[in-house]
Amino acid sequence: MDLRKLKTLIDLVSESNISELEITEAEGKVRIVKGGPAVAVMPAVAAAPVAVPVAAAPAVQAAPAEAPAAPPAGKVIKSPMVGTFYRAASPGAKPFVDVGDAVKAGQAVCIIEAMKIMNEIESDLEGRIAKLLCENGQAVEFGQPLFVLE
Repeated sequence: MDLRKLKTLIDLVSESNISELEITEAEGKVRIVKGGPAVAVMPAVAAAPVAVPVAAAPAVQAAPAEAPAAPPAGKVIKSPMVGTFYRAASPGAKPFVDVGDAVKAGQAVCIIEAMKIMNEIESDLEGRIAKLLCENGQAVEFGQPLFVLE
């Protein structure tokens, strides 16, 4: 596997909420585990199975049982990808939308940076922005609610 591709994958895992990533390709297998120095690259052709020690992630203590968070009320614009959320096209620029702004389907509402590519996110709904659910520069997951419309 290309070293640049491997570095990109490591950066993606470190900047996201993903704790483990495993990719198998023709030239080998890569497993990246956040929280441990484990990156194992195994050749595609091996004479015998080889055990590769993988450092275990630190144990996480269970939090006290809480009620699951209720989904936001109203229409929700969700993140179509994993990346970093930005409200404006550049630092110091006016945000795409603010609370109280009317939004039409197809209108740009934010940018999500994924693998050094800025992806302009368009609303698939119409309404008025009732609530911003993400902070500028915050890591977001696929399907994570970004805005609530009324």
